[in-house]
Amino acid sequence: MTYLVNDKCIKCKHTDCVEVCPVDCFYEGDNMLVINPDECIDCGVCVPECPEEAIISDNDDSLKDSSVDWFKYNEEKSQIWPNIVDSKDPYPEYEKYSGTDDRIKYLEK
Repeated sequence: MTYLVNDKCIKCKHTDCVEVCPVDCFYEGDNMLVINPDECIDCGVCVPECPEEAIISDNDDSLKDSSVDWFKYNEEKSQIWPNIVDSKDPYPEYEKYSGTDDRIKYLEK
């Protein structure tokens, strides 16, 4: 098992999760974060830190209904995006997107 970041992070990008990660497995894109599933040690300390509930287990049932393969997405983006190890301010105007369900249209390709 590993943890993944899904579309609930898009345009919010809170970094409270980064602060508590003991293995620095978060990577930062322009409008979201991802987790490198090969580096994640499955400790789960990041999950309660995410105010958007964007961090999920790779065996979460919601993955079956998603149009995006979140495991593959996190794996691929963590290979090209820079590693983030310190907390930063969230995405500008994150309040506008927080809690909305239509963020997938902003997914970075």
